[in-house]
Amino acid sequence: MAHKSLTIVVFQLLAIITGDPDIISDFLIPANLTIVDNNFFTYTGFRVLVDADPPTTFKVTKASMAEFPALNGQSVSFAVLQYPSGSVNPPHTHPRSAELLLLLQGSLEVGFVDTANKLYTQTLQVGDMFVFPKGLVHYQYNSDGKDPALAISGFGSANAGTVSVPGTVFATGIDNVILAKSFKTDDATVQKIEAGLAPKA
Repeated sequence: MAHKSLTIVVFQLLAIITGDPDIISDFLIPANLTIVDNNFFTYTGFRVLVDADPPTTFKVTKASMAEFPALNGQSVSFAVLQYPSGSVNPPHTHPRSAELLLLLQGSLEVGFVDTANKLYTQTLQVGDMFVFPKGLVHYQYNSDGKDPALAISGFGSANAGTVSVPGTVFATGIDNVILAKSFKTDDATVQKIEAGLAPKA
């Protein structure tokens, strides 16, 4: 019984130390900022979405610590996700936060895989929310043949991080022999996948 209690305490401590650190002030001021006023707490980066033409490929617009420094220490960030018809937000993870997605327009097929390799999927309609647990591989797909989809996501970290599975595996220089063996395929197939992920000129 003591072993079980100790395990629970360890996992609780890990949950605390792997998230955003607590701060001992109301907010954190960047070193290069000398005056803090109302503008510091205001983010206008989403204005570009108002009345803008819809994107032709999947697009994410973020308000994280990098774009909005006032979020540092606040354990929160936000993203707007735009999915043209047939587009996908490829499998990825957020190592420092869960993601709570709210669908505002269209429909989305979403899913994540847990650590026991079980796939959980759902087809979302407008007004539905879906949670992607912290650190697990997940995706979103707009399978509609003509209509776009629009969602917003909230994160419990000012810097949730994003690790793209395709990009991390096939576009970082891992030796093709290792990839071919890992995926039980051949070098030509690996090269074809890598070519598809290469940045367009």
